[in-house]
Amino acid sequence: MTAPKTWTIRHATLADLDALVAIEAECFPADEAASRESLQARLQSYPECFWLLTDDGAIASFINGFATDRPDLTDDMYDDATQHDPHGQWQMIFGVDTAPLYQHHGYASMLMQQVIEDSRERGRKGLVLTCKDRLVGFYERFGYKDEGISESTHGNVIWHQMRLTF
Repeated sequence: MTAPKTWTIRHATLADLDALVAIEAECFPADEAASRESLQARLQSYPECFWLLTDDGAIASFINGFATDRPDLTDDMYDDATQHDPHGQWQMIFGVDTAPLYQHHGYASMLMQQVIEDSRERGRKGLVLTCKDRLVGFYERFGYKDEGISESTHGNVIWHQMRLTF
């Protein structure tokens, strides 16, 4: 019999950078994945907006984004960490990543619940993310509403903007 897993949700540090870069590269095509430089700038600017689900220390899943008063997620946000406002009304979500070994076990859902709870506790109005058509239903299960096709052209993909308002 194997020992039970010890799940921990925590915020990221710069020491997590290599692991986050590797998971990001496994989860997104090159045109959509955040670069090492972008992830590093994000970690340096808003580590409190990185949520990590770890399995006995290994990162299974992570969610990241920043807070802002701007109501819509726009492409310029991904690579400009200086736009983060710790007191912003909206928690933007730039990525929901789960390492392939851990996919399809509900771990991203577990982590998303924590992100929603933390955002509510921080006094945000809600959360905003963009996703591909096939994931609209996944996010609707958390209460996100599909606002239609986003103006984002990130990675040359069609994105739906999803909003969860508290």
